[in-house]
Amino acid sequence: MKTTFGFLITGLMSAVAVLLAACASTPTVERSPLEFSTNEQLPQRAHHDESPRQWFEAGASVASERGAGKQNARNLILFVGDGMGPTTVAAARIYAGQAQGGKGEENLLSFERFPYTGYSKTYNVDLQTPDSAGTMTAMITGVKTRAGVIGIDSSALRGDCRGTAVAALPSLLHLAERQGMATGVVTTTRVTHATPASSYAHAVDRNWETDALMPREARDAGCHDIARQLIEFDEGDGIDVVMGGGRQMFLPSGVSDPEYPTVNGGRIDARDLTAEWQAAHPNGAYIWNAEQFNALDFASVDRVFGLFQPGHMQYAHDRPKDAAGEPSLAEMVHASITRLQREPKGYLLVVEAGRIDHAHHANNAFRALTDTVALSEAVQTAVDMSSAADTLIIVTADHSHVLNFAGYSVRGNPILGKVTDAHGTQDTDLLGLPYTTLAYANGPGYAGESDLQPEGPKRFFHEPKQSRQPSRGRPDLRDVDTTAPDYLQEAMLPLDSETHGGEDVGVYARGPGGEAVRGVMEQNVIFHLLGLSQPLLREHMDEAGPTGD
Repeated sequence: MKTTFGFLITGLMSAVAVLLAACASTPTVERSPLEFSTNEQLPQRAHHDESPRQWFEAGASVASERGAGKQNARNLILFVGDGMGPTTVAAARIYAGQAQGGKGEENLLSFERFPYTGYSKTYNVDLQTPDSAGTMTAMITGVKTRAGVIGIDSSALRGDCRGTAVAALPSLLHLAERQGMATGVVTTTRVTHATPASSYAHAVDRNWETDALMPREARDAGCHDIARQLIEFDEGDGIDVVMGGGRQMFLPSGVSDPEYPTVNGGRIDARDLTAEWQAAHPNGAYIWNAEQFNALDFASVDRVFGLFQPGHMQYAHDRPKDAAGEPSLAEMVHASITRLQREPKGYLLVVEAGRIDHAHHANNAFRALTDTVALSEAVQTAVDMSSAADTLIIVTADHSHVLNFAGYSVRGNPILGKVTDAHGTQDTDLLGLPYTTLAYANGPGYAGESDLQPEGPKRFFHEPKQSRQPSRGRPDLRDVDTTAPDYLQEAMLPLDSETHGGEDVGVYARGPGGEAVRGVMEQNVIFHLLGLSQPLLREHMDEAGPTGD
């Protein structure tokens, strides 16, 4: 029996414990804890002394005061590690160093070697701890907004289609296309997911990735789903490179996925948007597997549309097991720059390492760290392929997670291991039980479920049955391999899905304009730092921002 799209909708409305499974398993769409129901009551307005226009103008002022625009960058690259908070960076640097045979603490990730650093405040206008839609919208449009909306300012309510037209915000990618720059969007999530979608779409609900996920009244009112907006994107000559996952959002419900025959497309309008894209771009290449990716000449192809999974792409650790194969994040960055760098007016490339976030939600530190290392490798690829004289690279995160780094382990102790002293003795709590260096403040790892899932598809997570047995107490980890890829770190509070964290995240910069990255800034300032550093965009920054007060 074929998988119906009803299963996809069920996946969207369930917790992150139904993350996209790998290989032979059926892909589904998971729901972030902050993917609210459109009926959920959230604050109706931002604080009385804030407005979209004030956010935009304040961001521009701060960027100018810091010297943005005094140097010229031909090319702009924005890397976003989704959920890559400071603890994730520190743990990943140690993990990478230990994987290379060192103690780990002395190591640096590629972007930690950048000469300019600062911190970004990530809150949304309505949430203290933010979601990815609001945070990425801030970074790519220059305006802080509410949680759950994409490319929309806070004057519109979530889920209210009527607010789309009046609250839509031009993104940096819109501006770049208008000025004839080459553009690209690369992600390890669905290309319609919140972070990549914020680059090109306008949606009052981040869940509207395909038409079947929209309320009938929104469709009847003329709002378009995110996948359709990507295909119909008409600024300039269109986006030159788009790569990631999410085929299900573009294929009609009666069509089987080419890689997973039991998975149907997710559109109820009967449109095959991949075929429409190919028809509109006969000299472009639509690709969906590793063989096609490896055979493509990115230096000469007109444009590229790559969708390598029905849902999200694989975690870096699981990618080699993928049936049809898919490129790594570094390979997609290399291919994208190869294509974009030939354009005379320069390029804008937006890159998301999106599955760091998903692994954290599942309390699986191993995959969160390995995907962070994969981001570091992708950044190094961009550094190697560009010059600090003409390319501004900014690496940051949309938000953090509640990952903790604790205990007094000896130098070089495995970062995923148990807290151990210089004599090889494991530290214990007041119950006499060992504990790990990394743990979470909340999530499905509550009570440290130690019986792992059997070998098979990437269902390393489990139903949080321990949340229904709070009296179980801590597990005995003495004979548990906590460094195993499928181990879930313990969580203090039982939740189906771990939450985001609200602390500031790092901002790392290299190239012309990077010197303006310093101190603590509001997240929307990043848009202005990028735009003011590129001469073509600098002259047209007044075309951005909200139209109202």
